Amino acid sequence: MKRHPLAVPAWAAAWAAACVTPALANHGGPVTAAPQTIVIQGHYDNAVGTQDAASAGTINRALLESRPAQRPGEVLEFVPGVIVTQHSGDGKANQYFLRGFNLDHGTDFATTLAGMPLNLPSHGHGQGYTDLNPLIPELVSRMDYRKGPYDARVGDFAAAGSVDIHLLPRVAAPFGQVTFGDHGYRRGVLGASMDVAPDTVLLGAVEALDTDGPWTVPQDLRKRNGVLQLSGGKRSNGWSVLAMAYDAQWTATDQIPERLLVPGSGFGRYDSLDPTTGGHSRRQSLSGDWHVDTARGRTTAAAYLVGYELDLYSNFTYALERPADGDQFRQADRRTVAGAELTHTFNHDLGELPARSAFGVQWRHDRIRNGLYDSAARRVTATVREDRIRLHQLGVFGTTAVEFTPQWRAVVGLRADHLRANVDALTLPANGGKASDSLLSPKAALIWLPHPKHEFFVNAGRGFHSNDARGMTATLDPKTGDPVDRVPPLVPVTGAEIGWRTQALPGLQTSVALWTLRSDSELVYVGDAGATEASAGSRRRGIEWNNRWVPVPWFLFDADLALSRGRFDDGSRIPNAVDTVASVAATVKDVQGWTASLQWRYLGSGALIEDDSVRSRPASTMNLRLTRAFGERVALTLDVFNLLDRDVNDIQYFYESQLPGEAAPVEDRHVHPAEPRTLRLTLQARF
Repeated sequence: MKRHPLAVPAWAAAWAAACVTPALANHGGPVTAAPQTIVIQGHYDNAVGTQDAASAGTINRALLESRPAQRPGEVLEFVPGVIVTQHSGDGKANQYFLRGFNLDHGTDFATTLAGMPLNLPSHGHGQGYTDLNPLIPELVSRMDYRKGPYDARVGDFAAAGSVDIHLLPRVAAPFGQVTFGDHGYRRGVLGASMDVAPDTVLLGAVEALDTDGPWTVPQDLRKRNGVLQLSGGKRSNGWSVLAMAYDAQWTATDQIPERLLVPGSGFGRYDSLDPTTGGHSRRQSLSGDWHVDTARGRTTAAAYLVGYELDLYSNFTYALERPADGDQFRQADRRTVAGAELTHTFNHDLGELPARSAFGVQWRHDRIRNGLYDSAARRVTATVREDRIRLHQLGVFGTTAVEFTPQWRAVVGLRADHLRANVDALTLPANGGKASDSLLSPKAALIWLPHPKHEFFVNAGRGFHSNDARGMTATLDPKTGDPVDRVPPLVPVTGAEIGWRTQALPGLQTSVALWTLRSDSELVYVGDAGATEASAGSRRRGIEWNNRWVPVPWFLFDADLALSRGRFDDGSRIPNAVDTVASVAATVKDVQGWTASLQWRYLGSGALIEDDSVRSRPASTMNLRLTRAFGERVALTLDVFNLLDRDVNDIQYFYESQLPGEAAPVEDRHVHPAEPRTLRLTLQARF
């Protein structure tokens, strides 16, 4: 019998619900706090009693300031178990890895910036495309992260996890900083805030960044960012309005086949096979939020409007399809995104038990025009497909946290989502049409506090990711004209996790999470080909071990290890499902004006094809930050990336390509090298 889209599995009906850590944390936290907490020097809010899952937490500004990030997207590496890389130019969205997922450019990891979702559905380059280049890291106040599909407030793309990036309402003092580094790196940031009326603050910041990178063909990245925010009110009744603008253009060096990287070939690790790849991206946004506390609880409202553009030129197969002109292609995406959220949270009793409930509604509408084109030297030579897409998403959630005893509490709730898409296929009308789907997502958490320094968690829930709207309505392959099967709009993902968090040793926070994740399908839209590629369902499982240790107030030691195993339903390997991720960092804070941080990061091996006959090579790098403060107003910082100058790769794929002059296609490993040892020197002054 065919399953109704709103059908609930038996285990989920028994739980009847959804864990919604952020909704509760943002509106007052769990029903009760633990009797005792240990604050890790303002770097984290992850103590016993502060979260509803062992794999959830908050990263504060103090930690973000203590370690270097080579690119804005690498702020996500502060989330334990996340690795961020790049397989093209720095103006393009990063590549993300978490819990055995190669998340590509963001699929299955939901990211918000100041309340605005960054994941872009039905994107011209890839489903859930998440570009963090509009972020100015100096303005981040904290990041709230969760792993797995246990949070009812988060819907699409949150199967592996999610993160909310929050910005500062004001800076402590006006500041300016300049950075100079290897490979023509130049960056300047100015920021200031001021009181413009009672309880009203105006914050502004601008960023300019230019760099060529280590590439033989200079990257010539030119990036500009601007932020203007007006906020007012008090903790019990406040509001803010935020305007952001971003523009970047760059030349990219795409991945290269390893068969060229042999002695005597005359081809180097940083050389390019197509000097005209690259792109231009632009984003503007206007958003606002409001909250009020009354005797009936807290009500919050938020809305946003985003304009976005991307033109991207890539070449991954060189001369496989079009030997005369080369295989370069252009992907274009133009869209306007509008959305809103309304949430109400309140305390009440369930019988004699204290409880806290939250209910909310979320709406999003994307008006998209995108296309895929053959090109040569950034000149379009043929149109593969062009589409106009109207995408509507509506989500409703409710959740209740209840305390049974001082030692036992639970969070239960429910989320319902509806998606509707209208595709106007301009080049191939047969691929147009309408599609819709609905999904019910129950989630739950049970938390046991047997001792003030030990906490145990059981989490379970269903999440989902949407498929590209073009795959929902397509009947023909846009390149070959062959028949193709339509894909389901929403793909359910079911997860469960057991965890333990402890503070048994003075100054040490340790958490362990054992998790599993089952996906009905790994269907994805392949933007590079303009078609939907199907795969079987999958199952992933793993374990995470995270440690935060402060033996003395001026020293912080972090150690994180994540192991995972991913398989398709037929037992074959999931390509690029990395099995090990690790990070170790030591930070010495403000010792006679000096601060230093040394971090080791490790991206393990993974199968590159289903039979596991070809695997990626692990990558191990170290980064260093050394800061000298001159009084309270001036500081000088030296960042060294890839300290040991190791020849490692940011990304590795295995596929068929053909170089100019080759008689036939060749299956080969294709890599994008990580940058060599790179130094950057930053002077910051506060006025």
